[in-house]
Amino acid sequence: MSDFLKGLGKTIGNEFAGIVEDGIVAGDVDGYIDTGSYVLNALVSGSLFGGIPNNKITAFAGESATGKTFFVLGAVQQFLNDHPDGGVIYFESESALTKSMISERGIDTKRIAMVPVATIEEFGTQAVKTLDKYLEQHEKDRQPLLIVLDSLGMLSTVKEMTDTESGSDKRDMTRAPKIRGIFRTLTLKLGRAKVPMLITNHTYAVIGSYVPMKEMSGGSGLKYAASNILFLSKKKEKDGNEIVGNIIKVANHKSRLTKENKLVEVLLTYDEGLNRYYGLLELAEEAGIFKKVSTRYELPDGSKQFGKSINQNPEKYFTEEVLQQLEAHVGKTFLYGKPSEEELDEEVAELSLEPIEDEQL
Repeated sequence: MSDFLKGLGKTIGNEFAGIVEDGIVAGDVDGYIDTGSYVLNALVSGSLFGGIPNNKITAFAGESATGKTFFVLGAVQQFLNDHPDGGVIYFESESALTKSMISERGIDTKRIAMVPVATIEEFGTQAVKTLDKYLEQHEKDRQPLLIVLDSLGMLSTVKEMTDTESGSDKRDMTRAPKIRGIFRTLTLKLGRAKVPMLITNHTYAVIGSYVPMKEMSGGSGLKYAASNILFLSKKKEKDGNEIVGNIIKVANHKSRLTKENKLVEVLLTYDEGLNRYYGLLELAEEAGIFKKVSTRYELPDGSKQFGKSINQNPEKYFTEEVLQQLEAHVGKTFLYGKPSEEELDEEVAELSLEPIEDEQL
C-alpha cells in the first residue's frame, strides 16, 4: 500500500499529491510574516515570534479608519525587510494611497507594484494571471512574493458599473457568487506558490439581530477562503490631553491555526506605528510572571514597578527569559490542544528565570 500511495500523484496526474509524512503541498505553513506586535503574532499564529502564515489568506475587517490599511502596510514593510530579494503586488481599489505615504513608512517603493482595480472580475483575472506566471518559474528561481488587496469591499462588478452608467439601481445578485468563484481558484494557487495574501474588507451592523453584531461584506467567499479573519475596532490613546494614536482591539473571528474568538489590544501610534511590546504586560500578569500588588507589579526578582514605567521601557523588563516564559503561556492560551501536566511542569522548569540583578532594573 505504501508504494501505491507514493505513486498516486503520478497515476492521477496531480503533481501536488503526496504522502502526508512528506508534508502537504499548499497546506503546511513553513514561515510567517511578523506583524510588528508580539500579541498580534500570538493571536494569529500561537507564537510571539510567528505572525501571518506565508501561504494563506489573512483578512483584516473593520469600519472606516480602524487601521486596516495601516496594518497591511506594516506587514508589507516587515515582509520586504525580512526578504531583501522579495516583492509585493498591491491591488488597490480605494485610490487612497500615495507614493509619499508608502515611502514615509520606510517601504522600498522599488519593490512594490501598485495595481489599481475597479471590479471583482478585474481583480480575479489579474491575480490568477500573476500567480500562474509566478508558478511558471522553477521553484528555486522564485523570489518571495506577497499579494495585497485593499479593499474587497470597494470592488464593484462589471454589471454594477454598467447599471450605474445606464441609471439603473438594481442590485447585482451575482456579486457574492463571483467572489466565491475567485477565491476558490486563488486559495489553492496561493498555497502551491507559497504566496501569502492580505485582504482588507469592510464590516457592517447586522440589522434585526437580537444581539448587536458586525458582519463582513462580500458574502461567504472570503469567509471560507481565509485562514485568519481579524475584526478591528478602535479607541483613542491620549498622552495628557493630546491624542497620540489608537488602541486597536483585534478579535480573531476565524482561524485555522489558533483558537477562535480570542481578543488582544495593540497600540498604533501616529509617530511610530505599531508598538511591539504593547499588551505584554497584561499577558505577563495573566501568566503569573508579573504579579499585581496594589498599583504596581512585582517582578520575578521581587522588585516592584508601576505599569507605566514598564511600558515606557519594555526592553528592560521583557528580557529574553521573560519572553520565553510568555511564549510557553501563549502556546497554552492560543493554540489548540492541551499539553499534559508533566509537559507543563517540564516546560516551566526549563524556562524558570534566574534572579535579575538590581542594576539590570
